[in-house]
Amino acid sequence: MRILSSDIAVHVGERIRVEGWLHKKRLMGGMTFINIRDRKGVVQIIVKDKAEIEKLRGLQIGTILVAIGDAVAEPRAPGAAELHNASLEVLVPITAEPPIEIDKPLSHRPDNLDTLFEYRPIGLRNLQETAIFKVQSAIARAMRDYFYQQEFTEIRTPKLLAAATEGGAEVFKIDYFGREATLAQSPQFYKQIMVGVFERVFEIAPVYRAEPSATTRHMTEYISIDGEMGFITIDDLKQFLSGLLNYVSEQLWRHHQADMDALRAAQPLLSKEIPSISMAEIHEKYSQANEQSTVGEKDLRPDEERWICEYAAKELGSEAVFVTDWPAEEMKFYHKAQAQNPEFADRFDLLFRGVEIATGSMRENDYNVVVAQLQQKAGGDPNDPGFRPLLQAMQAGMPPHGGFGMGLERVTQKFVGLSNVKEASLFPRDINRLAP
Repeated sequence: MRILSSDIAVHVGERIRVEGWLHKKRLMGGMTFINIRDRKGVVQIIVKDKAEIEKLRGLQIGTILVAIGDAVAEPRAPGAAELHNASLEVLVPITAEPPIEIDKPLSHRPDNLDTLFEYRPIGLRNLQETAIFKVQSAIARAMRDYFYQQEFTEIRTPKLLAAATEGGAEVFKIDYFGREATLAQSPQFYKQIMVGVFERVFEIAPVYRAEPSATTRHMTEYISIDGEMGFITIDDLKQFLSGLLNYVSEQLWRHHQADMDALRAAQPLLSKEIPSISMAEIHEKYSQANEQSTVGEKDLRPDEERWICEYAAKELGSEAVFVTDWPAEEMKFYHKAQAQNPEFADRFDLLFRGVEIATGSMRENDYNVVVAQLQQKAGGDPNDPGFRPLLQAMQAGMPPHGGFGMGLERVTQKFVGLSNVKEASLFPRDINRLAP
């Protein structure tokens, strides 16, 4: 029976079988130490018999092995146990020298990212890289659990659309049997439609943005976490996201402490209710503190986003902050203006550790207003097949509702402490990369 690396310690005193990839090989004092990697980690094996050592001659990292040996307690070994008196069986020999060394930490320096991504199929076997994506999987699982706890229904929406949901030119257009189609920028219209069915819905799925950008925070394909809720206010939406971010943090450090420690990730400082600061107030505070004026600007600069998160951590006890009171003139046609201050959109951005990770808003649920805003703000035709389904749902009756979109890779980047969002993507896509 195969024993996994994480369970070696409970079999001390027994002769057991492990299987996996050769991860490291070194000679010390006439003995050969090897590490075999499996899905739970690595196990250290000491090989003394010359005939067994000879089986490893010429074999490279990645060779698939079976090792049968005596489980012995050893505090210095991974998992506090190792195998002695081992016999080896080579299942898949690898003789070609690998292009990168996966038994050592891989460089994430900006000037090495192209190399990191070029050899991604091999580099992902590195334990440091593995930890990043185990954490990402845990983040997605925690979010899914939280949605279910809050009585959401998970949905699946099309990614081939008749027209762009967000408007603008940043869409990928493709030939669809002689007609033009676009790849989904978001599930926006579909999740609003489904509020009229289930009231609370979410989706975790890829979206596509033809953004001609080569920044550390953008990709052309990423995983979006989308939620939409009916019968709520903007404060309900902020309360939900406060709970979601806190829940993810708690779950990571409760159940994945070893991975977070291996990545040297620090648990974020988060208040139970994430604080809100208006854009105008941020501009004013930033301008006063940095002797340069951003007052009156319609968006936040990247350095302002970093500064306000540092300010919020120090003064408000939270490394996350909601930015409110965005100009209504900049809002999407499906957004709702504030009832008391119609010059502002009823929306926010959620910043976390210096980067926007989510945008949320109340949606306009009055059919006539939506049609007028579609025509005025987006120059759209209500009869266009890209808009008609949403308008049908509006005509059938939609409650006050709102929602958000959040990038999984950005959330992972900020929890782990990476410098570039592409480092949090298994196989990143940007303006220069379509492979691997």
